[in-house]
Amino acid sequence: MDRMEFLSSLLVLLHFLSWALVLGLSVGFLRRGEVPKGLMHGAISALVTGLLIVGVWEMRDLDVNHVKVAIKLVLAAVIAVLAVRAERRPGGDGLLAPVAGLTVLNMVIAVFV
Repeated sequence: MDRMEFLSSLLVLLHFLSWALVLGLSVGFLRRGEVPKGLMHGAISALVTGLLIVGVWEMRDLDVNHVKVAIKLVLAAVIAVLAVRAERRPGGDGLLAPVAGLTVLNMVIAVFV
């Protein structure tokens, strides 16, 4: 395994862990009526690692479906904005369900499209 392949695999792992954090926190805190600390950080790290993955794949001359990447980028940006708003505003727990739903949608697109 060369360095770029290792970097790519590491970024994918961090990306998956970030989305797992976002989904776990948003679903886990739905009934509590409070916004968990770390939701915003998980969403932003998922967004950043996703961008880095695409950059590394482009440098490695791998096939990248740019339409899929664009859709996932928009979803990730919306999720990150919702997570930031949820943590910073009173009553932000009402945004946990949309965050969870959009996160699942983003994962479905990643796997099935």
